[in-house]
Amino acid sequence: MSSPTDSAPALSLSDFDFELPPELIAQHPAAERSASRLLDARAMATGGAAVDRVFRDLPGCLSSGDLLVFNDTRVIKARLFGRKASGGALEALVERVLPAADGQPGASHRVQVHLRVSKKPPAGSRIVFVDREGRDAFEAQVVGRTGADDALFELAFPADASPFDWLERVGHVPLPPYIEHADGADDERRYQTIFARAPGAVAAPTAALHFDEAVMAALAERGVHTASLTLHVGAGTFQPVRQENIASHTLHSEWFELPAATVQAVQACRERGGQVVAVGTTTLRALESAAREVPPGAPLVAGARDTAIFIRPGFDFRVVDRLVTNFHLPKSTLMMLVSAFAGHEQVMSLYRQAVQARYRFFSYGDSMLLARRPG
Repeated sequence: MSSPTDSAPALSLSDFDFELPPELIAQHPAAERSASRLLDARAMATGGAAVDRVFRDLPGCLSSGDLLVFNDTRVIKARLFGRKASGGALEALVERVLPAADGQPGASHRVQVHLRVSKKPPAGSRIVFVDREGRDAFEAQVVGRTGADDALFELAFPADASPFDWLERVGHVPLPPYIEHADGADDERRYQTIFARAPGAVAAPTAALHFDEAVMAALAERGVHTASLTLHVGAGTFQPVRQENIASHTLHSEWFELPAATVQAVQACRERGGQVVAVGTTTLRALESAAREVPPGAPLVAGARDTAIFIRPGFDFRVVDRLVTNFHLPKSTLMMLVSAFAGHEQVMSLYRQAVQARYRFFSYGDSMLLARRPG
């Protein structure tokens, strides 16, 4: 699904670039989840200045009757190491565990993966995956190529356990490419939100990594409502934009599910005059994707589907009023999304301020609170 951008300003890829000192790329999370920093930029929507805060201050930035919507996806140990039958080493990153055939419960035994290997294996060949000690763990068969431009491989895992079980046994936490250390026990805990429920993501919904039980208790005491949805974040979140004309870029589709209870929560928030606050760009993309399926102002429709929505300046937001989000990579689709939401000039100014103030960037970094641009 694409987004309407008829009114978009003439922005190119280079307009979303900024200078980032490498030492500001967070390699580890803050000692406590809610001890990370929060750049409160709500006032920028009306010409004011951003305020430096700590994330545990978030409840005081919201009002009774507001609604926070979280993504409850769970990160799977999606990175696997192994070898082809010929002996050549390879690395696999699971993009998606495919559902079972219609009418069958649970997941199938087939997965879609990105393969990093010197020579692509043909259909029918076998791959041996190894455990963390390098011992043979299980074999998978190559079913064939799939996805846009055949970028993905479909593999059949052994049927004596679910793919999720195999990944949990021998997989590695799929840390982003800019995190330079190998995954460890701390990453298993901290590259996962406290809301993680439904397994399927290969990247964390990082804005929610800052929430802990104390923050949730403070939000409840303030009268802030909460709801959740599921969007399984794919590896496409790190896919670079290669064309200067950003309109020519396409995103990999991601599966999301919007529960009926969350539809009702959004509608109730609207009726009481509260603000809908998306926790993370994945939550925003799911809500705004659902809004594209109904007339403006109509209630959202619950259910599960895929989205490839690409939100860039000129997008007409219909649901989300506030956004909690981390700081994103230069020239990325997520930079374009936040620029669409809060205004391009405001976001670029905000990023310059964050660099000067030595905020920590990307998945394990700090966060900001944005208000939707007027108009």
